[in-house]
Amino acid sequence: MDHGGVRALFDRQMRRLAKADPGTRVELTGGVVRQMGAEHDWNGILWSDLDAASAAAAIAEQVRHFTQLGLEFEWKVYAHDQPGDLGRRLRAAGFAPEPEEALMVAPVRDLSTEVALPEGVHLCPVTDSAGVELLATVTEEVFGIDGVRARQRLLTQLDRGPKRVSMTIAMAGDLPVCGARLELIPGTEFAGLWGGGTVSAWRGRGIYRALVAHRARIAAGLGYRYLQVDASEQSRPILRRLGFVQLSTTTPYRYRPGALSSQA
Repeated sequence: MDHGGVRALFDRQMRRLAKADPGTRVELTGGVVRQMGAEHDWNGILWSDLDAASAAAAIAEQVRHFTQLGLEFEWKVYAHDQPGDLGRRLRAAGFAPEPEEALMVAPVRDLSTEVALPEGVHLCPVTDSAGVELLATVTEEVFGIDGVRARQRLLTQLDRGPKRVSMTIAMAGDLPVCGARLELIPGTEFAGLWGGGTVSAWRGRGIYRALVAHRARIAAGLGYRYLQVDASEQSRPILRRLGFVQLSTTTPYRYRPGALSSQA
């Protein structure tokens, strides 16, 4: 795989020319591409083309814009983004960095699609609100996030239909033990692996790996060329063994309206 070429393709299709999900809006303004939707949607900066002279004004404008809308938002900074001190500038403007993630990509054709699960575990597609409840329960436990917001976002994604997302839960009897999403962007060559996580008592049994294979099978059937994931430290070793390579790192910088005043 041509690492530099695939990273450039990712930047172009998934960031600079990003397509809006139903109910959201993506626009290029002031050297940045931003996405806006409802409060429970992902709101933030997908891509920027800034330099030392333009960064300060662009950051101030995005803070003003999202604050006027009453929205928290996230600026996704990649290691190869410019200027090189963009993260420092965002922190000075009141953004809080979250843990760094690795941008990892694999050609779908190179991935195993054989789903091997431990005895007593089976996969269930999420097709209704009951399934969303199970998936949100796993998400809360694994990632420690706001369950109310997670449920609303998952329900919204489910309503957008199977051409946009495929959600799956691994069940051990009646107990949800792992969950994951495959997010689909029609018109691009990338499908995204999101939300993959296994509850602590069931880790180390190959369930996460099985869900990667399951989603690779779906992506292959739909004609996607690459799978992409923003990988945590915990999942990176597994993904490397499966054939994913790291193309960059990305750090989410989150801004909450009133952040600077609350620090004063």
